[in-house]
Amino acid sequence: NLIDMGMKLEGLPRNTSMHAAGVVISKLPVDEYVPLSRAQVGSITTQFTMTTLEELGLLKMDFLGLRTLTVIQNAERLINEKRSSDEPVFDVNKIDYDDPKVMAMLGKGHGEGVFQLESAGMCSFMKELKPTCFEDIIAGISLYRPGPMDFIPKYIRGKQHPEDIVYECKEMQPILEPTYGCIVYQEQVMQIVRDLGGYSLGRSDLVRRAMSKKKADVMAKERQNFIYGNVDEEVPGCISRGISESVANGIFDEMTDFAKYAFNKSHAAAYAVVSIQTAFLKCYYPVEYMAALVTSVIDHPEKCAGYFLHCRHENIDILPPSVNEGMGEFTAENGAIRYGLYAIKSIGRAVIDTIVKERNDRGPYVDFKDFLTRTYGRELNKRSIENLIKAGACDGLGGTRKQLLQVYPMMLDEVGKEKKESMDGQMNLFDMLSPENKKQYEIRLPAVGEFNKESLLAQEKEVLGVYLSGHPLEEYEDIWRRGISNLTSDFQIDEETGEPKVRGDEKVIVGGMIIEKTIKYTRNNKVMAFITVEDLVGTVEVLVFPKLYERYGSLLEEDSKVFVEGRVSAEDDKASKLILDKITSFEDRGKELWIAFDTKEAYVDSEKQLDALLKRSVGQDEVIIFIRNPKMMKKLDRYHVKASEEFVANLKAFFGPDRVAVREKRVEKG
Repeated sequence: NLIDMGMKLEGLPRNTSMHAAGVVISKLPVDEYVPLSRAQVGSITTQFTMTTLEELGLLKMDFLGLRTLTVIQNAERLINEKRSSDEPVFDVNKIDYDDPKVMAMLGKGHGEGVFQLESAGMCSFMKELKPTCFEDIIAGISLYRPGPMDFIPKYIRGKQHPEDIVYECKEMQPILEPTYGCIVYQEQVMQIVRDLGGYSLGRSDLVRRAMSKKKADVMAKERQNFIYGNVDEEVPGCISRGISESVANGIFDEMTDFAKYAFNKSHAAAYAVVSIQTAFLKCYYPVEYMAALVTSVIDHPEKCAGYFLHCRHENIDILPPSVNEGMGEFTAENGAIRYGLYAIKSIGRAVIDTIVKERNDRGPYVDFKDFLTRTYGRELNKRSIENLIKAGACDGLGGTRKQLLQVYPMMLDEVGKEKKESMDGQMNLFDMLSPENKKQYEIRLPAVGEFNKESLLAQEKEVLGVYLSGHPLEEYEDIWRRGISNLTSDFQIDEETGEPKVRGDEKVIVGGMIIEKTIKYTRNNKVMAFITVEDLVGTVEVLVFPKLYERYGSLLEEDSKVFVEGRVSAEDDKASKLILDKITSFEDRGKELWIAFDTKEAYVDSEKQLDALLKRSVGQDEVIIFIRNPKMMKKLDRYHVKASEEFVANLKAFFGPDRVAVREKRVEKG
């Protein structure tokens, strides 16, 4: 890339695919970025002093601090820790960047957790694109932005039907063939003016900059140069190279249209390398990768909850934290992810490190008393012990959480007394007893059983920030998913973009359980409210104005399970809120009864029998007719039925079990 900019630096490493440290060097004012590894930077700085670098125009050094680079490094470590001695060391830099299985995964829209490709919009784009190679990912990252998005349909058509691509002249084909006839990158603009108009490297970059900054006077002059040439400035021009005036004008117009949006390919390629590496890890090492990914957001429970939800759908179990099995960070364990001890609230990392080191040095903790004895007085206080119990980290030490919470203060007192007597060199009668006789004097666990599930979940949420062993909404998950347009996590600030995924004034629908309600009074003494809605990944605050509070007040109670439709209220540097327009209870959703027919003729032939059957049931559920060939659907507005198990069973017996289905009714969006 530096050579392409006309800079010939002898000894400078030219492998621009290296990116592991996320280090980039930028040359001002060209605005080009060259990804370099830590080793490459070291090589540069040993060959050139900083003074020399400044003289060469390398005026500043930017460090691209991507959390994802640490995720990749940690995933590599977890993979290699589990490998057998005869297995080769896994190196993410040696993967196949065109791996068919990885491309197929992305083409199905399964980009959750993949760098740059995990948003709902990008996943949908990948499903349309069906990428087959690394070049498609580079182009996808470049196109999925305001402006270039307009070219996405053309790019997809070109990829699916390359035989239909028409190039304005033969010189354009080698430049645009990799991007299926579309101008996608700034480098392509530069290459067009070089190959067609005969521009030098340096002058081609001036054209790119003029186009991107919409400098009309410069562009008017360069249009003349590009088409007709300029002898004084040693530019041959298109006409001298056999390209007609009309074709050259059309090409310049196309470049002008796109150049204001065009992306720097070298920048997109470096990002795409990270995208493919994360996608490869997710595809082939999902447990290790997701463990590393969740560790990277360990201090953000709402982000952890989103990744846990994805893990559950991928059949990856999340094991509770454990003082005997866990580490500070999340780890891979027999096809599951072990919860990281660092994630437990109000316990310092030094305390966790002490617990893990003691276990590694002297073996697993035998029971709860042994754990307290070996960690007592080492920064482990009562609150830390209580939070470890509530999080489930002591579950393997005998006893229920309810028993341990009741007995630990007495055990601590006993351990403290024993430690003190030991330090003083005292001996008591208890020390003289045999191990068998000692047991009858030990503090026994009270026969109090265990907390109910709701209490256990509440305690987990208290100390972990997430529900771990279950969720109050899990039995409603299918209803919830079908009724929402956005997750509550979309309202949080994204650490990479610095903005929430939702936009101000955007109409959205979230669903979940009301966990908090605060009543306020206006100046006119009217009632309004702030409610907090929690879904499976986090929470969002909803503002309810007086008129709507009066209309929906009966639904605005804690523990109510609702869908909330409203407008996004954006705030600078804060999580967005939702202004309520409409609220619907989960129970008021209704269902859709789908009945399928192979052809329209088959439906017409069965219409009388269908009408007779539908008249037997009256309710609120809608009836949808689906024709398979050609695909079409029709809602029977004249019928609303009750889709009970018995009624649906009768329909299946008549039409066939594969032709009748019941679905949760979707909430109307927008």
